[in-house]
Amino acid sequence: MSDDVYGQLADALDKLPNGFPRTDSGIELEVLKRIFTLEEARIASILGREMESYEDISTRVGLELETAKETLSEMAQKNLLWSTDIDGTPHYRLAPWIVGIYEAQNKRMDHEFAHLVEEYFLEGGMEGLMQPLPSIHRVVPAQSAVKSEWILPYDDVKAIINSSKVFHESQCICRKQQDHIGRKCDFPSGLCLSFSSRERPPRPGDISKEEALAVLDKAEEIGLVHTVSNVMEGLTYVCNCCGCCCAILRGVTEFGVENSVAQANYYGVIIEGECIGCGACETRCHVNAVSIVDGLAIIEKERCIGCGLCVTGCPTGAAGLVLKPEDERMDPPADFSTWENERLRNRGLA
Repeated sequence: MSDDVYGQLADALDKLPNGFPRTDSGIELEVLKRIFTLEEARIASILGREMESYEDISTRVGLELETAKETLSEMAQKNLLWSTDIDGTPHYRLAPWIVGIYEAQNKRMDHEFAHLVEEYFLEGGMEGLMQPLPSIHRVVPAQSAVKSEWILPYDDVKAIINSSKVFHESQCICRKQQDHIGRKCDFPSGLCLSFSSRERPPRPGDISKEEALAVLDKAEEIGLVHTVSNVMEGLTYVCNCCGCCCAILRGVTEFGVENSVAQANYYGVIIEGECIGCGACETRCHVNAVSIVDGLAIIEKERCIGCGLCVTGCPTGAAGLVLKPEDERMDPPADFSTWENERLRNRGLA
C-alpha cells in the first residue's frame, strides 16, 4: 500500500517540467520515504504544477478545512510544496524534485540518505533530470571577468542582488551529500545565495546585502562556478558550484550530458604572448575545457561554459572572456512559466 502511494507521488513529480525519472529498481521510492510521511505523500501525489487554494485541495484530498490548511502550511515550510497568497488566500502546488525539494534536505542528509540519492542518480535519475531542454540551470560568468559594457542584463547578478531586499546564505546540498560519499574537493559547504525583492521576517542564515556581494566575490576568488535558474527574469538564487559535487555540473563531468547546464553567452580565450603555462586556468576549470599543450594554455571553445574562472585565476592576465557573436547566443526563456512550458513540450508532456 505505501509503495503505491509513494509510486503515485514519484509519478506526480515526474509529470512536473523538471521531472523525476523512475528507475527499474524503484530506488526513488526509498528516497521519497526518507522525506515524506505517508500522509504527506498521499496529499502531494494529488497536486501538480498549478497553484490551488487550500479550500479546493481540502476537498480533493478529503481533509477537514482547518486540517488541510495546517498540513499544507507545514508541508510548504518543509519545501515539499510551493505556496503563495492569491487575493489573501493561501495557494499551493507540488514543488519539483530539483530545484526544490532536494535542496531543502540539508538537515535530513546522512550517510544512508546520501547513498540512496547517489544510487538514484547512477541508476538513471541524473541523465533523466539533466537531459531535457531547456536546462534546469545556466551559467553566469564571474562578474569580475566580464567587461561591464558586455554583460547581458540577465547575467548581471550583482545588479539583481543590489535591487533585492532580503538575502540568505545556506549550505550546498550537493557538497553535503558528497561529504557522505567521499568528497573530492575542499570547497566550503556554504556559499549558496538566495535573495528576494520582498520583505519577510528574519530567518536563521539571513545576511546583509554587503555580505551577499562578498559571498559572490569569494566564490569567484576560490574558483566556484555561478549557476542560476535558466530564465531571464525572476532570479532568486545563485548556486556556487564545483564540477565534482554539483549535480548539475556532474551531468557534464561524469554523465556525458553536455546540455546538463546551459552555457553562458561568453567563452574563454588566451591572449597570445601573455600565457606562461602555469596551469592555473586548467586547475580552475570544472568541465575540463582547458589544457596545457607545449607549455601554453588551450581552451576548447565548444566545451567552455563561459564561467570566467580562468580569467579570475590567471596571474598574468592572459585569459579573457569574450561575448559570443549574436548569432551564437542562446537567450534563456523569459521567465519560469515560459521555461516550464518549453520543458514540458520538449518532454512530450505539454
